[in-house]
Order: sequence, then C-alpha cells, then structure tokens
Amino acid sequence: MCILAVLWLMSICSPTQYIQKTWDRLERSPEKASGVYDPKIQPDQKPLIYISRKENKEELNKSLQNVHIQVLPETVDQIEHHGLLYLPYPYITPGGRFNEMYGWDSYFILLGLLEEGRVDMARHLVDNQLYQVKHYGHVLNSNRTYHLSRSHPPFLSQMVLKVYKNHPDRLKEAYPILRKYYEFWNTSPRHIPEFHMARYYDNNYGPAIEVLTSEIDHNGCNHFDRVEEMIREGKLSVPKEYYDQTLQEAYYLDDRAMRESGFDITCAFGPYGIETTKQLPVCLNSLLYVMEKDLQKIAKILNIKEDKKQWKLQAKRRKIMINRLLWSEEKGLYLSYNTQKKSHTQYPFLTTYYPLFAGVASPEQAACLVNRLPLFERQWGLTTSTVQTGCQWDSPYGWAPLHLITVEGLKRYGYRAEAKRISEKFCSLVEKEFKKYGHMFEKYDVIKGSADVHLDFGYESNEHGFGWTNGVYLYFKNRNQ
Repeated sequence: MCILAVLWLMSICSPTQYIQKTWDRLERSPEKASGVYDPKIQPDQKPLIYISRKENKEELNKSLQNVHIQVLPETVDQIEHHGLLYLPYPYITPGGRFNEMYGWDSYFILLGLLEEGRVDMARHLVDNQLYQVKHYGHVLNSNRTYHLSRSHPPFLSQMVLKVYKNHPDRLKEAYPILRKYYEFWNTSPRHIPEFHMARYYDNNYGPAIEVLTSEIDHNGCNHFDRVEEMIREGKLSVPKEYYDQTLQEAYYLDDRAMRESGFDITCAFGPYGIETTKQLPVCLNSLLYVMEKDLQKIAKILNIKEDKKQWKLQAKRRKIMINRLLWSEEKGLYLSYNTQKKSHTQYPFLTTYYPLFAGVASPEQAACLVNRLPLFERQWGLTTSTVQTGCQWDSPYGWAPLHLITVEGLKRYGYRAEAKRISEKFCSLVEKEFKKYGHMFEKYDVIKGSADVHLDFGYESNEHGFGWTNGVYLYFKNRNQ
C-alpha cells in the first residue's frame, strides 16, 4: 500500500468518517469521464463513451473532450467494442472492481447520501436513472453497453419520491418516465399475463460478456467453465436443453436473467441460476407492487384521478396474486413460484421478507415470518439463504441491501425489537471488520463474523468501498440511537 493511502487510512477513526471521505472517492462524472475504463473486461478494449441516438454528438464533444464518443448503433449486436454509456450527471459507483453506476445499488447509496444531507448527489442518481429510461429504454444493470439488454431490481419510484415528493413540477416530469419503466416490466417477455406477475429476463443472447473476462478463479477458469466441469463430473445434473457437450443458449438465458435480479450468483433460482426465467420471484413482484403504490401516490399528488384508480386496481391485483401463488402456508414463507412445475421452489431465501417491506403480507403472515427468522438469523446478522453452495448470494453470506429490506419490513409490521436486534448485529459486524481492515466491504460472512470470504462461483474477491454498505450502515446507525 502506498504511503498516501496509509496516511489516509490512519486519518480515519470510525466507519462514519470513512464513509464521508469515501463518497468523493466513489464519485464519477461525465466531464472527467473517470469511469470510462472498465476493469471487468479485457484491458486492450478501446475506452469509449457511447451516447444515445437522441443526443447531440457535436454538443457533447465540447464537454467530453478527453474521451472518444460514439453514437449507439440501432441494435446491441452491432457494437464491436463495448464501453461506458453516457449519463448527464455525476454518480456514485459501488467501489472496488465496479467503475460505473448500478441500478439497485443506487437506491441504498441514495439512502446514505440523504442521511448525510447530500441531497444534490441523491438527486443526480435519480435524474441519471430517469435519463436511462428515456434514452436507453429502462434503468440499466449498469451504464455499460453490455448491460443494455437487462435492468436491475426496480427501486426508481421509491428514489423519485424520496427526493421529489414535495416538488410537484419534478414529479410531473418524472411520472411519464416511471410509467414507461413500469411498462418495461409489464410487457413480454418479462410480464406473464396468466399470473399477472413478472419474471427476470435478459433480451440478449450468449454468455454474459463480463463473466468471460472477470469471474476468473486462481486456475484461470471462469464461472461457465466451473459449471461445465461440475456437470461433466456428475456433481450437477441439468436437462439436455441446458447442456449437451457444452452449455446451451437456454443456460445462458437463465444466467443473464439471474444477473438482472441482482443476485449473481445464487442457487435460489435453481442450481446456479438455471430456471430463473421459469420463476415468478418474490422480490421482483413485491417491488412492482411498491411501484404501483408509488405511482398511485404520484397520481394523487398530480390530481390525475383516473390514473390513481388504475394504479390502485393494479396493486390490488398483484397483491392478491402474490399471496395466492407465492405464499406457502406449509412453510410459513413466501417462496418463488415455478410456472413450468406449477409449484413453489423449495429454497428458503431472504427475499421472503420483501412482502413485509412492500406491505403485501397480512398480520398473520407477518407473524409467521417473524417466527421463521431463526432460519436466517445468525450471530452477526442475516444469512441470505439456508444452504451453503459456494455462491456469494447464499449462506453464509450477509449483504447490506437484504438487511435493510428485512429490517424495514419488520418495522412496518410493528416488530421493532427484532428489527433493532438485526440492524445492531449487522452494524457490529461492519464495525468489527472495519477496525481490522480499515474498509467497508461488499458482503460479510455472518456465521464467522468476517469480511474474509471464500467463494467458488462468481468472482472471488470481496470488494471494498462500498456504496450500499455505507448507505445502509448510516441509515441503521441514525435510526438506532
């Protein structure tokens, strides 16, 4: 470590001070274009910024003088060299290997920014996501060209309300854009009309490009190599549509859909993501219910009475279907529903608490979920699943965003003691490992109580920075005083 970095760390004596300094280190802006370089793809790739076909290239050339600008082609498969997608405002990156703005990460980062009174940057995050919907069709997994074909868990309506609730003019501008993003999730191929619910999907084909070059283990094998090896050795059995001497397109489709969920990698959507497109997930449909309720609120503020009625009806229908199809009375859990098998998945996953966050559950269902907390609660917080698979979104790992969702859900239903206990466990772990390493991390082992993680699938590192951990930690600390 260089002397300046050592001195910088020595000057920090608490996680809060670290976070205050780190926001600036994680900031990227279009003028400086410091996020143009992508450590996840091969270093010999030409650094490019792509702009929307709706933008004026000549005007942007005046402000973006230090980079090569290229107009996006009509289709993604026409892109020869992948690059950064232009956004008009500064934004916060997660940290570590990530040098771009991410979809659902930005919600949890926004919470932390608001806790510190950094309202302008919080608004930039919102305005950048609204820009993405207008110019790229939806909120992006990240603003890289290889992510144009997929989104991320939808939190944009929540973000809009948190910064623009008292600004009717801005809500009026945002409302049609939010409607457009809602339609992205509620049209084919993501929307399944038979169930009035949605699934994760990706509109591209083939292996995810960033995986080929960045999810490499110490033997030089990428994630797909490791999955193929398991199948060949008989450790993983999959239908022929997924593997026939080599991985098939059906496998890659599900893998990319899993990555849209934000949970890359997990076995919650089937072994290593297989079956993702066949599942109606608890998390996504809970968030779409939240979006419908948010759009109802905005329509009320804007006095659009007919829209307000329609959003109320849409939310009511989705709530009915979530409780009809995703609630397991036998397990006392919300579980994703496999549309092909016509049954629940048998994989307890921490997203079972999203319906509490959304307000979908009945008081009786909430009580059942509280009784099921021991499935996930460990000494240092909540583990993402009950099964150890070697994937980072399974046991024994705990993540800031799922702690926030669960804690806020428990509080919503009056379980404040449980919420406080869990948030304090997570904050204690963050503080313990910060004292040891001088960093905030992407994820933690909540059984061992450590930031020292060992993964078999996905990328092996535990990135530091880290945007959503910073945001959730600040949020919890300010509300547990």
